[in-house]
Amino acid sequence: MTLAPLLAVPLAAALSAGLIVLLKPLLQRYALARPNARSSHKVPTPQGGGIAIVGAALIAAALLAAFLEIGLRGTEGTALALAVLVLAGVGAVDDIRPLPASLRLVVQAGAVAAVVATAQGRLLPEGLAWLELPAAVVAGLWFVNLVNFMDGLDWMTVAEFVPLTAFLTGLGILGGYAPEPTLVAGALLGGLLGFAPFNRPVARLFMGDVGSLPVGLIVAWLLYRLAAEGGLAAALILPLYPVADATLTLLWRLRRGEKVWQAHRSHFYQVATVNGFSVMGVVTRVFAVQGALAALALITLLWPSWPVTLLGLVVAAGLVGWLLRLFATPRRRHEGARA
Repeated sequence: MTLAPLLAVPLAAALSAGLIVLLKPLLQRYALARPNARSSHKVPTPQGGGIAIVGAALIAAALLAAFLEIGLRGTEGTALALAVLVLAGVGAVDDIRPLPASLRLVVQAGAVAAVVATAQGRLLPEGLAWLELPAAVVAGLWFVNLVNFMDGLDWMTVAEFVPLTAFLTGLGILGGYAPEPTLVAGALLGGLLGFAPFNRPVARLFMGDVGSLPVGLIVAWLLYRLAAEGGLAAALILPLYPVADATLTLLWRLRRGEKVWQAHRSHFYQVATVNGFSVMGVVTRVFAVQGALAALALITLLWPSWPVTLLGLVVAAGLVGWLLRLFATPRRRHEGARA
């Protein structure tokens, strides 16, 4: 098993970078992102690089699953692959010509439901089994969208999910995670690494909805499988920064009576750039916090007792809260406090 994810990372990275080089002229012509209310960029920039990330991850995972006989070809693997392709297709159309929010939501809900219904393992006891599917669909639907919301800064998605997928890949190599999601995690990690040089600040290419939506679905499935295998606390800790940033921003916008489906720049990571943080300063801090969350997740898996789990969750929440507060505070106040 250790061979598959180790091969998946460089294979998917090479495929992702190669696809970007081939597709970039087309993206430059047909999928140009022009600055709007949500944008952090000031000049039109091609988007759609997510095609390469998702395509490379699917190809690498499928090839290695076939050659090494890893069970990704059953109902679960088929449902995941088809759902990812559906979301990528919807995202590609939306990148070129925006679709109605209601249509996007219906398609996303169907894709998430198909993945949850076929996923191995369950979280709730037998008496509450009826609640698991609708609850998981709502959670998965929100996760897919929050990944899209959080993809508003160069390298942000890379900073959030390279540590997470690297952790899950390493966990599987050490035998602490099932072979199928380990292979997918390694393939997605490679796809993100292949995309990273092109999205480095100042970005020459954006991921687009064609990438953020299916990446969100894949990561949601990876976390669901981790939770179903007994790592619920780890599954909650690993994505805590993007979940907290997007969820708190949504709640505050609802409280202010804003139209939450419209473009905006209210997320903590976006406010940070207004408050004097550089783009690299923001994504570097997010990457570091995501790495620390991975370490806390590992601790809860190595010592699965309720005191350790509770402590891990509390420390993770405190760390993320500290970062959100840091981003929300004007830079000059930090400099004044140090002086």
